[in-house]
Amino acid sequence: MHASPGMVTVALLSGLVAVFATLLLAVGARRRAPEHRPAYLFLAAAGGFALASLLVGTVVALGTAGHGVHTPRTGWASVVAVGVAASGLLFCTGLLRLPGVAPTAGAALRLGLDGLIMATALWFVGWVLFSRPTRLLRDATPVACGPILLATVAAALTAGLAMIVVFRAPAPRHRLATLAKGATGVTFGGLGVAAGLCQAGPAVAVAGAAVVSAGLLAAALASWRLEPPCQLDVDVIRRDGEYAVVPMFAMAASAMYHLLQDGRFDALGIVAGSVEGFALVARQYLTLHDVRKYASRLAEREAHFRELAHTDPLTGLANRRGLLRALHRCAETGTSCVLLSLDLDGFKNVNDMRGHDVGDAVLAEVGRRLRGSLRPGDVAARLGGDEFAVLMHGRQSDAERVGERLLGVLHGAYEQPEGPVFLSVSIGTAGWAGEPDVELLLRHADLALRYAKQRGKNRIERYDAAYDQLLRRRTVVEHELRGAIDRGELRLAFQPVASLPSVRPVGAEALLRWHHPQLGNVRPDEFIPLAEECGMIAQLGAWVLHEACYQLSRWLTDGHDVWVSVNVSPRELHAPEYVVQVADALRAHHVPPQRLVLEVTEHAVATDLDELIRRLTALRLTGVRIALDDFGAGYSSLGQLRRLPIDILKIDHSLVAEHEPVRPVGRDGPAFAPMVDVVMRLGHQLGMEVIAEGVTTPTELAAVVAAGCRFGQGALFGWGVPAEHLEAMLEAATSPGARPAPVSAPPVPPAPPRRLPTLPAPRRPESGSEQVGGGAPTPRTGEYGRSVNQHVGSVDSSREMRQA
Repeated sequence: MHASPGMVTVALLSGLVAVFATLLLAVGARRRAPEHRPAYLFLAAAGGFALASLLVGTVVALGTAGHGVHTPRTGWASVVAVGVAASGLLFCTGLLRLPGVAPTAGAALRLGLDGLIMATALWFVGWVLFSRPTRLLRDATPVACGPILLATVAAALTAGLAMIVVFRAPAPRHRLATLAKGATGVTFGGLGVAAGLCQAGPAVAVAGAAVVSAGLLAAALASWRLEPPCQLDVDVIRRDGEYAVVPMFAMAASAMYHLLQDGRFDALGIVAGSVEGFALVARQYLTLHDVRKYASRLAEREAHFRELAHTDPLTGLANRRGLLRALHRCAETGTSCVLLSLDLDGFKNVNDMRGHDVGDAVLAEVGRRLRGSLRPGDVAARLGGDEFAVLMHGRQSDAERVGERLLGVLHGAYEQPEGPVFLSVSIGTAGWAGEPDVELLLRHADLALRYAKQRGKNRIERYDAAYDQLLRRRTVVEHELRGAIDRGELRLAFQPVASLPSVRPVGAEALLRWHHPQLGNVRPDEFIPLAEECGMIAQLGAWVLHEACYQLSRWLTDGHDVWVSVNVSPRELHAPEYVVQVADALRAHHVPPQRLVLEVTEHAVATDLDELIRRLTALRLTGVRIALDDFGAGYSSLGQLRRLPIDILKIDHSLVAEHEPVRPVGRDGPAFAPMVDVVMRLGHQLGMEVIAEGVTTPTELAAVVAAGCRFGQGALFGWGVPAEHLEAMLEAATSPGARPAPVSAPPVPPAPPRRLPTLPAPRRPESGSEQVGGGAPTPRTGEYGRSVNQHVGSVDSSREMRQA
């Protein structure tokens, strides 16, 4: 028979389409990036082999059709089968080399085995369907020959691998699926060409050529638009089982069907089953290997993360968990251990002034120095912030030697790009107290550290049981102090300020006292620092201010010419609302502002002088007077004193209680205190009044009077007493004949008065204020005249105070 025009047309179109598709694959490979180009070159090479097989097959098939009777062309069929097999292998290699499909050789091997398992199942099912007794195509079923067998194997391998790659690709995967279908179509079309040449006839060969060209075109178009990478899921834990179960089930079902149809297994069937079995065993071996590696990786990561959980990331030392782990090991083994708790002194200033980057660099250097200074087996840890700890084996004496070495090592300069940083360290040590107790050891070391910082820092302190008692007392006092105002446990005591030399009480300092039902009388030097630390000082200060103003208002109403001073903490003074609180208290109790004195310690001067001047100036605008307490304790300088808006200087007791009073040079007179004399002259030159504190003996009284001091305060004039006792003293001082004999002292010329800003006139008390005095009004206090004691208690101005 001759080739029909339709066959020729199909063959020509198939050839043209195949040529176009092959060229498209080649051009597509050239336009890819160099790192992605190899995969597309394999696809282009596969297209070239498929094109060659198509051309050879169609030419031979059309030539065979011209002889009238079909003559098998087994040799040419073998050539076509080899080309189809090569094309299929190249397509499989190209699929595996696509970006993201098989990043490693191991992944490619696993995908290849999965494809082989699927291909063997496909081939075996096909063998069952097309062999006796099934013979799906009946008489048209081709007789098995070498070329057909080779082509079927190539088609099955390509189809199996294509399915595996597509099923594992993430969505969207339609372009990859199109490429896989095209490759599968090429190999199955090549199988048709080989079968047509071998025995089926030219029509089958031409039809196979059409399938080959269609597959090439689909593959070319898909690869042209395929965008890498296409990441495949190769998780051996989640998705590997189904690719082994489904093919094996298909082979088992087809084999059972074949046996039920009285079929027999020849060598090809046995080989296919053996290949499937060996492939499954190899794949499961690889899977087991992957699972073992996965488990090993998990174990390594767990160990790594466990170590990270016990390691400080900044310094590389152990963290709190790591230290606790080491402590528990020591406790379990009963090893003698000593814990050193360390805290960097002044590290907060490094963060504030240099920044946290410099602070982190310093902390990292501290960690390096600690590691380099410890013995093998000792554990250094960073507990957080600038707190460190060292756990060492041995006795307490060894720990103290190590602590001394650490003091020197950590005290050295920390070189930074912006300049060196200098720090000191406080260390507290503690050992097992009897039975090992981790929490108790940590607590003891912390207590020792706190004691070291309280005693001046840059030192080592060993834990003592007395620290526990101090801490318990401190905790109880802090807790009870929070409700002391509501329970009515606080009261004010008033220590009189006397005019000299008459020793007449003219003022008083309000002193806070606390009597607790269980604790008894709690000293101010115990609970006042606690109130400052826990943030209660503002609440206590407001209570003292209102109570003092209330009592002062009552005294003024009763006709006593007196003033009251109240101590102000630096924290209160720097609070923005404190000026308003003072004004409100004066207004609420109808107290003339000149009668209230606010005492500021020299410690407040050491904080922020400019801010202090602004605060004091704002307070003086309300009309109150400002006193600088404990002058001479060592904080304020003469330059600062000149700038401060101060009305009164209170000389510290250390200057008053001089051992040897000095005799005047070149003239007769009593001995006087030289430091008091200096402060007196300085205060008068600056327009201030001076009060001598801590006058306890007649000798000290005579010395301060001889120095020219006009006001005194101390045990000689009375301790802090309740308000009614001071009122009795005021009553006794103003009664006829109550004035004591003055202490002899040389006359001191008055200093020029200090010029003060004009202040608002004080309020007149609601009743009794007219008894304060009569006659001509005194300067700056127009509503108050001169009383019988000539206003020795008024602090309205330094001039009035010197009228005593």
